[in-house]
Amino acid sequence: MKILPILYAFAAALLPVSSADYDLLITNARIADGTGAPLIDGSVAVKDGRIVSVGDVKGTATTQIDARGNLVAPGFIDVHTHSENICKLPAAENFLRMGVTSIVTGNCGGSRTDVAGFFKEIEDAKVTINVAMLIGHNAIREQAMGGRFRREPDAADMEKMKAQVDQAMKHGAVGLSTGLIYVPGSFAKTPEIIELAKVAAAHGGIYASHMRYETVRIFSAIEELIQIAREAKVRVELSHIKLSGPTAWGKTADVLGMLDKARADGLEITHDQYVYTASSTGLAQLIPDKAREGTRADFIARIGDPEQKAVIVEDMKEILKKMGREDYSYAVIAKFTPDPSLNGKSIPQAAKLKRGSDSLDEQIEFVLDMERNGGGSGIYHGMSEDDLQAFLRHPLTMFASDGGPRQLGEDIPHPRSYGNNARVLGRYVRELKLLKLEEAVRRMTSLPAQTFRLKDRGVLKAGAWADIVIFDPAKVNDPSAFDDPHHYAEGFSDVIVNGVPVIRDGVLTDARPGGPLRMER
Repeated sequence: MKILPILYAFAAALLPVSSADYDLLITNARIADGTGAPLIDGSVAVKDGRIVSVGDVKGTATTQIDARGNLVAPGFIDVHTHSENICKLPAAENFLRMGVTSIVTGNCGGSRTDVAGFFKEIEDAKVTINVAMLIGHNAIREQAMGGRFRREPDAADMEKMKAQVDQAMKHGAVGLSTGLIYVPGSFAKTPEIIELAKVAAAHGGIYASHMRYETVRIFSAIEELIQIAREAKVRVELSHIKLSGPTAWGKTADVLGMLDKARADGLEITHDQYVYTASSTGLAQLIPDKAREGTRADFIARIGDPEQKAVIVEDMKEILKKMGREDYSYAVIAKFTPDPSLNGKSIPQAAKLKRGSDSLDEQIEFVLDMERNGGGSGIYHGMSEDDLQAFLRHPLTMFASDGGPRQLGEDIPHPRSYGNNARVLGRYVRELKLLKLEEAVRRMTSLPAQTFRLKDRGVLKAGAWADIVIFDPAKVNDPSAFDDPHHYAEGFSDVIVNGVPVIRDGVLTDARPGGPLRMER
């Protein structure tokens, strides 16, 4: 009589054990789906890396997260980063801690030129986040033109550059970027850019540009941007929209009006912004482009010639005058490898320490000395908060850090790499109420995904990739500051990339589920 129960038990042991309905289930959440729609209460279910249900979800899960009434949103997409070094810092924790699950690198004309090779390195490094890439015009121009850039490219040069853009797009790049204030891109004429943008457009790619001017001359730069969009028939992203220098402040209505008119004429133009009134770039940008063509040896030879140096010095003074500035007190050293003790000092402070005087002439001598000795990077306090807020209100402004992966304690970098998204949510949504929460989330998620054609990203809906952030809108904060930048954003409890938790209950996990994010056509 006891044989049957034993046989039944044995047979049951041979049958496969029924699995949970989902890999991950997030419950008790306030949900912002990324579209800008009103918040809803409910749950989000994930299986095999993708979202399978949102709202009233029933069933069991291998892993369950009780969101405790916090906000659940799509992972944020940072469309403007400089992250070519991500394989050295594959955790990219500064991005994760402010809710970023996908980034676009290769901006401002600077990129790796071997897209396939870069993506392979990312796969081997096992990064935490998704990485999309633009092919940089400055990088391919430097390769094609052999170090002499003030000439126009000949037919062979153009064919080399076009071939590189074509190959990059075939290997998954999302578009072409330019940095038209940086050497060698600053020497490129508009027709050159148009021809290269046509190649990207033929593959469905975007053209992202750090324009020639962000000063009072910004309108001529926008005219060029619009011309490229029209003649290349390409979608355009205006990188980190801003007005630099007191003489340009207050012109936001004119800038946005010009862009809105171009959109009304049928052009696809968007823009991104970091929410700080200081920029950051190389200290070499304080020196006129024509002084920096060629190698550093060429530059050293120029400033060693009294006549050439005198012209460079006068040009630097004229640039300051046009910006409405008397000296370089707005510029702070972020990184100067030959003398790290200068990091965090303004140019006048550093000149006083090293040259015994903070006169404008000694400031200029110090700037030239830094470039002679390898150069560095700086932070430039050059924007108006009123302008920043005006650009922020525009519905086509996305939020992007213009930063990269950061190592805690290294140098004195711009705080935007640690806090940009958190600052939007804390200062501009919660405190100043310039945007609704749902709208801010849309600008960080579905708008970037649509703009850069990142398929099935940026929304919480069935079928989308499960890039998800969980945060407390009442606590989200950006403690990183200009004089003390190395602090992660606060308020984000959980971050999920491709269905896998990488931040769980505030703790970085060992998971590395990210990788290359190729534009799908």
